[in-house]
Amino acid sequence: MTPIRIIGKVDAAHRLTATVPIAVPAGDVEVVVIVPEPSGDAVDRLWEVGVAAEWHDDLADERQDIYSLADGTAVDEAR
Repeated sequence: MTPIRIIGKVDAAHRLTATVPIAVPAGDVEVVVIVPEPSGDAVDRLWEVGVAAEWHDDLADERQDIYSLADGTAVDEAR
């Protein structure tokens, strides 16, 4: 086998498209997909989504709402 590096795209329907050199004959090929690491912003967003999913039940539980805006004093008023 001769490896050839080709950059392709995956669309929203999860279909891979790529253009191969003319030297590649028609027929079956083996494809290895290497997914790039997400950027820092994407990693942060994945973390936020994960935490929200894990805490959803606790945060949606009305029994957890033990404080209201009428409780306590504003920070500026405490001085």
